[in-house]
Amino acid sequence: MSIAKISVPSQARRGELVEIRIAIQHPMETGFRMDNMGKVIPKNTVSNLLCRYNGADVFRAEMGSGIAANPYLQFYIVAQDSGDVAFSWVDDRGEKGSASSKITVVV
Repeated sequence: MSIAKISVPSQARRGELVEIRIAIQHPMETGFRMDNMGKVIPKNTVSNLLCRYNGADVFRAEMGSGIAANPYLQFYIVAQDSGDVAFSWVDDRGEKGSASSKITVVV
C-alpha cells in the first residue's frame, strides 16, 4: 500500500475556496524500463484517484505512465460543511490506498 501526505486546512469559512494537496509515495513504473538483468519492469502506476468531501465525489483523476514517480496533485474545493475529505486510489497491481483529514467549517 502506498503512503500519502495530504494537506487540508483544519478550518475554513463557509463558501471559502480551499486548497487541497496530495502527494502519493509510489514508483509509477512505466513498463519501459529494464532491471539489471535486462528484464522489463512491469507497468505499475496509480491508475485512479478519487477525493470525496463528506461522501460526495469532488475530484477524480485517471493517471498513466506519463506521470512522474510520487505523484503530486493540487486542486480546490468550496468549503460547505464540516466533515471528512477522503482520498482513495488503486494502482495497476490492484493495491489500494487511502488517506483522510477533517475540515471544520465556521460561519
